[in-house]
Amino acid sequence: MRRVWRCAGLRWSVDGPVLMWGDGRGSSLGWGQRVAFGVVEGGVRTCVGARGHACPAAAVVSGRSTGVRCEECARLDRTHSVAADTMADDPRPYRVYLAWFGPGMVKVGITRVERGSARLLEQGAVVFSWLGQGPLMAARRAEELLRAALKVPDRIPYADKRVVRAGLPGPGERVAEIRELHERVGRLDAWPESLQRAPFEPVDHIEVFGLAGLAPAVGVVSELVPGGVVSGELCAAAGPDLHLRTGRGVVVLDTRLMTGWELTAAGDGAAGLSVPVRELRDSTVQDGLF
Repeated sequence: MRRVWRCAGLRWSVDGPVLMWGDGRGSSLGWGQRVAFGVVEGGVRTCVGARGHACPAAAVVSGRSTGVRCEECARLDRTHSVAADTMADDPRPYRVYLAWFGPGMVKVGITRVERGSARLLEQGAVVFSWLGQGPLMAARRAEELLRAALKVPDRIPYADKRVVRAGLPGPGERVAEIRELHERVGRLDAWPESLQRAPFEPVDHIEVFGLAGLAPAVGVVSELVPGGVVSGELCAAAGPDLHLRTGRGVVVLDTRLMTGWELTAAGDGAAGLSVPVRELRDSTVQDGLF
C-alpha cells in the first residue's frame, strides 16, 4: 500500500527550505531537485486545526484557500495573536524591519527577536534591514508611524512578489530603496523612546532563494485536486513559493495549498502538472489604453 503523507507547510532553516510533514519530519529541498507528488484519489482537503489542536469537526476547506482553516479554527488561531493585537502584554522583545521584494515593493513589519530573520525568509523578502528593537507595543507604534508618515504598507500581496522575482535589479539597486527609507525613518521625531534604533545593515537573500538568473514564471498552481499530480525541477524558492521547471516552463507552487491534503509519492514516470494552473502575468504592465 502506498504511503500517505500530510503536508504541514514550508519552513526555512539556515540551510534552506524544508517541507514539513504531519509527523514532525521534514524534507530538505535543494536546487535541481525533483519535486513530485500526487494527491490521493477521492480525498478531500481538511482543516489543519488551531494552536496545535486538531479541528474537532474535521471540516472540509476550499482547495484554493491559503489559510487552510475552517471559520471556527481560524478564529481560535487568531486568539493571542500579535497580528490581531491581542497580546499587548507580551513581555518578549520585538524588532521592526523594512523588507524589499522588488522595485516599489517595500513594507514595514515586526517580528520577535528570538525568531531572528525567519519571518523575512517566510515572507520572501529579497532584501531587509532592521529598524529598531524593543517592547511589542513600541514596535507596533513604530510600524503605525511608518505607515502614516512615510506611506509604507505593512503587506505586499504574494501575487505582486511573484511577477518581479525573475527580473530583479543588481545589488546596488536592490538596497537603494530601503536605504533611503531607513534614512528618512531616522529623521522622524515621533519614534517611540523605548524602541532602540538599529543601524542600516542590509541583508540580501537573492542567493538564499536561488533567484539569480531565474527564468520568468509562466503560471501559478491555483489549487490541488484529488488525483492531481505536481512534478518539476526546483529552480528557486522564496517565502512559501516553490518555482518548478516543468515542460510548460517555470510554474510557481504556493506550498500553503498543499497543507490539509493527503499526498503520495509520484511514480518515476510522472511528469508535468495535472492540477489547475493560472497564467501568471505582470500586473504592472497595461495591455491597452482602457
